[in-house]
Amino acid sequence: MERTTLRRRALVAGTATVAVGALALAGLTGVASAGPAGTTAAPVSADSLSPGLLAAMERDLGLDADDARGRIANEYRAAAVAAGLEKSLGASYAGARVSGAKAALTVATTDASQTARITEAGAKAEVVGHSLDRLEGVKEALDRAALRKAPKDVPVWYVDVEANRVVVNAASTAAGAAFLKAAGVDSGLVTVARSAEQPRALADLRGGDAYYMNGSGRCSIGFPVKRGTQNGFATAGHCGRVGTTTNGFNQQAQGTFQGSTFPGRDYAWVATNANWTPRPLVNGYGRGDVTVAGSTASVVGASVCRSGSTTGWHCGTIQQLNTSVTYPEGTISGVTRTSVCAEPGDSGGSYISGNQAQGVTSGGSGNCSSGGTTYFQPLNPLLQAYGLTLVTSGTPTDPPTTPPTDPPTDPPGGTWAAGTAYAAGATVTYGGATYRCLQAHTAQPGWTPAAVPALWQRI
Repeated sequence: MERTTLRRRALVAGTATVAVGALALAGLTGVASAGPAGTTAAPVSADSLSPGLLAAMERDLGLDADDARGRIANEYRAAAVAAGLEKSLGASYAGARVSGAKAALTVATTDASQTARITEAGAKAEVVGHSLDRLEGVKEALDRAALRKAPKDVPVWYVDVEANRVVVNAASTAAGAAFLKAAGVDSGLVTVARSAEQPRALADLRGGDAYYMNGSGRCSIGFPVKRGTQNGFATAGHCGRVGTTTNGFNQQAQGTFQGSTFPGRDYAWVATNANWTPRPLVNGYGRGDVTVAGSTASVVGASVCRSGSTTGWHCGTIQQLNTSVTYPEGTISGVTRTSVCAEPGDSGGSYISGNQAQGVTSGGSGNCSSGGTTYFQPLNPLLQAYGLTLVTSGTPTDPPTTPPTDPPTDPPGGTWAAGTAYAAGATVTYGGATYRCLQAHTAQPGWTPAAVPALWQRI
């Protein structure tokens, strides 16, 4: 099977700095999202989940509507708990995953004395030999070696949190061994697995809609975004370079690529003209559009669905985070590996769990007839890279969708930091005061605790 990015000639997906609008999936009746250690996040609303998304989960995951709603609620709770435990466990944290029909959360640690903390937070504790930091250090060494010279016959490598090892997929044992030697890593922490996988980029303002580059080639919109007052959308970097012009699904003039990175990463954003209005929606392809409420990242094992202009809606699960994959054009790092199928033209399209944006389609192998493996570029790093804000549904109690233009009234200083994922119940200091997190979110520049009372309560 050929490894490529999935452009027809590629589908573009959207990215932007995350706007935290109603980050709690608004509330499955009777299902609450428990936060870490005694906190409770807002419940998930059955009404917030698209009929199209539920139908795709039934087709691809074998879940009826009630089971799908329950699973999404549990997955949101798991993401919030895992984020809080990652901070509290510190260097002993060894990763998190969900499993089973109920999306039960397991959190691993290298320190047996931390198991009580994990179980008190509502997760199953697992004691392992290697921390996530140590394994990611090995993977980063492999990434550096790939930047020097793309490995031959080594399509994919990642940290497998369940196995507590780094896994290198290679066409042969010899190819995998040569890659490890070139990177100078400890082979005792690595499993080399034989694989015939050949990912490729899926190449051939609403997430999943088609757009066309310079009059030829097609990709898909990931998610509508804003940069200040400029509207646009996030997409895959392999779909276009800076200056590439785009036409929309209706072949009308649309916009221009303002930033693009590929290979290395696979993200870009397009600024659109005044004729295109960004909506917090993902195309449901005949089953009703899905409303985007935020971008809380899901954990390994969580369900995820994809929208693209070639194959429409398809669902699967997250297999590994922070994966590296080699396409013919070069190595891409930091993508998420999934069991969702895709085909050329789906590149850049939207990945979403419930109503939380996850990322944009990069590439993969296989197809939607026989099945396949697909990789997405996580959305939050894309937003941060270009200073973008995700367009979300928003409510009067949500934080602003763009950072405030005036400087915060509090002086800087304290433990709060932009780019940090905070779980409900977490506490920080800023400007000499202490604040408690009200909604799980990833902090963005300008979202200081005093500036966004929807996210932080002064204590």
